Amino acid sequence: MNFTFDSVTYFLFLVRGLASYQDEGTDTSKLHRSGLQNLFQNRTMDGPPVRVLACGDVEGRLSSLFSRVQAVQKKTGQFDLLLCVGEFFGTSPAAEAEWQEYKTGAKKAPIHTYILGAASQETVKNFPNADGCELAENITYLGRRGVFTGVSGLQIAYVSGQEALQEPAPAHCFTSKDLSALVTPLTSSSKFRGLDILLTSQWPRGVWHYGNSPDVNTKLCGSSSIAVLADKLKPRYHFAALEGAHYERLPYRNHVVLQENAQHVSRFIALATVGNPAKKKYLYAFNIVPMKNMDPTELVKQPQDVTENPYRRPAKDKKEAQKPAFSTEEEEEPAQQFFFDLGRKQDGNARGRGRKRPSDWEDRGRHRQEQHRQPRHPQPSGPCWFCLASPQVEKHLVISIGTHCYLALAKGALTPRHVLILPIGHYQSVVELGSEVVEEMEKYKSSLRNLYKSKGERCVVFERNYRSQHLQLQVVPVPLDRCTTEDIKEAFMVQAQEQRMEMMEIPQHTDLKQIAPPGTPYFYVELDSGEKLFYRIQKHFPLQFGREVLASEPLLNIPTRADWKECKQTREEEEQSCKQLRDDFQPYDFSWED
Repeated sequence: MNFTFDSVTYFLFLVRGLASYQDEGTDTSKLHRSGLQNLFQNRTMDGPPVRVLACGDVEGRLSSLFSRVQAVQKKTGQFDLLLCVGEFFGTSPAAEAEWQEYKTGAKKAPIHTYILGAASQETVKNFPNADGCELAENITYLGRRGVFTGVSGLQIAYVSGQEALQEPAPAHCFTSKDLSALVTPLTSSSKFRGLDILLTSQWPRGVWHYGNSPDVNTKLCGSSSIAVLADKLKPRYHFAALEGAHYERLPYRNHVVLQENAQHVSRFIALATVGNPAKKKYLYAFNIVPMKNMDPTELVKQPQDVTENPYRRPAKDKKEAQKPAFSTEEEEEPAQQFFFDLGRKQDGNARGRGRKRPSDWEDRGRHRQEQHRQPRHPQPSGPCWFCLASPQVEKHLVISIGTHCYLALAKGALTPRHVLILPIGHYQSVVELGSEVVEEMEKYKSSLRNLYKSKGERCVVFERNYRSQHLQLQVVPVPLDRCTTEDIKEAFMVQAQEQRMEMMEIPQHTDLKQIAPPGTPYFYVELDSGEKLFYRIQKHFPLQFGREVLASEPLLNIPTRADWKECKQTREEEEQSCKQLRDDFQPYDFSWED
């Protein structure tokens, strides 16, 4: 069958523009230039945004997909195009028979549909031209990789297939050369700010860092090269598939807070397979105004749930920064652990939700020592009161021991449930921690919030990275009936101002590593609302500032306990307080889980 150019030219004008279409060597005398170009300009530059549908793996279920599209359009109006990521074709006889109906013209797609190439060797046969072509009326294969820039300014970049793990690369795979050829022409321009849409079949490796967790096996999911690609191209929307899962990640920022000018946020959306029995979402609808046409102030607005960039995690090992631009490897921190005998048995029956608990701390310590005979935590150059392996540690204050962190009763605690979260190894501040240590520290915070909530308290966390050699994350509960979160925030801001310190509020999901390089002295507060306060210490800083604020009259109203040295207990009193807190915390203690 001879296809008309109507369906393909509409899209090529929509996103590529006449000039770049001519570069493909098409006979433009067949095109109604002015009519199509004016139609597109009226729909985008002077009219409403482009209306787009995105779809996950179709796997040959064309009738199911297009029936769903028709239902959506009947309800909400006509969309301009449908973008399909993942595996479009199926391999079953039924899927191949269904495709023949569209290929021969017996059936027609109800919307201009644009698909990526094969993601497996079995479906390569359906793509006769690696550079892209029209496969059936209203169904167009975009090509191996490329970028479309329309007369409206809308930019869509795409990469077909999966990352090649061997040379020569199979027909359904892309290589680092493909990605470099895609990235270099774009990023070499000083005016490049990012893309509107990025289409890939594979997920970017690690996209879940700093964000909500997907329902996939993160040990095996995704491509590191796609992650580097997404980081470099800064798409406003990035669609992928292949994992059979629906995952809408929280938007992430493309700039470093307080160090770089604000940029637009990126949204990663993975879509499930068409017709999946679990009814996971496989079709996503959205409107988009091309970046080029947006007011800069509107473009860079940051939503409340924005997070840090998942692809820019600070590396503890400089080797990560030396990896090739599109490496297939990802440095992972090895699981590390050092356990010890507490030397003293603790009483208390196991409490909790179906958890197994060794008979005592001593047995638990021996059990894990057998599993981890070679501790690899950073060690101090001299004596340290907080390194868990140190003989100086007052081990009777320990509440819980995790894999990378431990929980201890604060010496001279402000309140009975005032605790410290500390790394087992020797780290000076949060900004020096590796990702696994940070993740476990967050788990301890979450567990403590749940404990405090059960006691009618809210949680305040603060860190002072100044005149301290080992990170101590102070966690203090404040009764709900004493004050509000806003009262706590105001108390810190006012008392800082009284001491001529400018404490600033930073975005909720900001990672301290982005604004305070290792070695930077700072004071940091995290409120139960997720709000964060930060002060970069210049010369001098009151060592008891965090305690003084919380002990002040507007908050806990215990000013005589501001200095921990005035709150000392005997060893027997500390052991009793610790036992009580350990029993209270145990139902929330994830470290006892198998």
